Amino acid sequence: MNKQKNMILSESLWKVMYKLSWPAVIAMVLYGLNTVLDAIFVGRFAGETALAGVSLAYPLSQIPMGLGSLIGVGAGSVLSIAIGANDKKTQSRILGNSNYLSIVIALVYTLLAWYFAVPLIKIMGGKDEALVEGVKYFRITAIGSIFWIHGLAGNMIIRAEGKMKSAAVMMGLGLVVNIVFNYIFMGRLQMGVEGAAWGTNIGMFIYTLSSFIYFSIGKSTFEAKPFRIEKDSEIIKKINSLGISSLIMTVMTLVQGIVVLNAISKYGTIYDLAFYGAVYRIFTFILTPVFGLMRALQPVVGINFGANNYERVISSFKIFAVGATIVMFPFWIISMIAPSVFLSLIFTNQNFDINSLMNFRIMMGLLPALPIIFMTMTFYPAINKGRPAALMGITRQLVFYVPIMSIVPRLYGIQWVYYGSTVIDIFVIIWVIFMIKKEFSLLRIQAA
Repeated sequence: MNKQKNMILSESLWKVMYKLSWPAVIAMVLYGLNTVLDAIFVGRFAGETALAGVSLAYPLSQIPMGLGSLIGVGAGSVLSIAIGANDKKTQSRILGNSNYLSIVIALVYTLLAWYFAVPLIKIMGGKDEALVEGVKYFRITAIGSIFWIHGLAGNMIIRAEGKMKSAAVMMGLGLVVNIVFNYIFMGRLQMGVEGAAWGTNIGMFIYTLSSFIYFSIGKSTFEAKPFRIEKDSEIIKKINSLGISSLIMTVMTLVQGIVVLNAISKYGTIYDLAFYGAVYRIFTFILTPVFGLMRALQPVVGINFGANNYERVISSFKIFAVGATIVMFPFWIISMIAPSVFLSLIFTNQNFDINSLMNFRIMMGLLPALPIIFMTMTFYPAINKGRPAALMGITRQLVFYVPIMSIVPRLYGIQWVYYGSTVIDIFVIIWVIFMIKKEFSLLRIQAA
């Protein structure tokens, strides 16, 4: 523990970024690849209608990931700050409270998701056969939600120690199992969207099991009892306040999905719905290296903040933001030069017209500038401030996305789903730059 902590507190931040980020980046790229492979399997083995149904259900199926992030980001932020401050009492109480929250939240979510599956998919714009396929996929993912929530929370706690390699191995193991079972269930057994959902559930079970084994055999750098369940109001309050921004980000992405998918469903075709689902997954895949650096940034900022190294906290943000853009850049270049290379993996025997390829490029155009948004969302909880990150997530969707996507596609066509997204992100990037500069000034005042 001392070696890891000293490295984060004193080594060159470029070296720290490299040591912590490369396993996290690899893990997140595998995760992004897995979401694309899901779409490839569904598109190739179940058809366009099934792909449209999964595209409708996909934003809803990410709610457990948001709930897991709520717990994982919150508990991880509390843990990192406690490590930096040598607060062993708080460290020893993290896991029991995380377990409690995971069980309670997963139980409530599973019951609600199963019961309201049909109206939820309808809200997303589902109708006819796409509605049927979407409900099948969503209900099965809901059954496995405990593994989605607990697995992600546990993995984020491991990352918060700075143990990125261990966390990456666990994630990679779960993803490989997911891919194997997706192929077996869809490619061999022809189970359609149900096969995609069950394959993901099995992968998440392995993901969760690996973190239990890690904590059980004493690999953690803090006192960890993986089977302990406890409810400490103070710890839970901290976890919720620091993790809520991550959940809000997921919920607001869902709001975005509702508005966009309804617009496409109302004014477009099944092809438009399937195409957007494919583009969105590719967009997310290209961003996955950024998500890896986000995970690595959290313990660096948190531990240095806990140790009152405020200048190092500021430098960490800048270096990781630049590093995220550099790592993502090759993926972005390929997508802009040859979009059909990505799209043809999902759509078989499909010739893409000029408008489709233009919409793809418009969606991808601002990607190199987006890391600053995601790094800021990680930065605030890591310095014990959850509210600004939550405000960012709410404002982006409710103030910008809902009105723009509710009106503009109806007036100017489906292509404005893609143009509108770009315009929104330009405004958000400018706003975030002003926010983070102000926060840096406050930290420098504290350091003086």
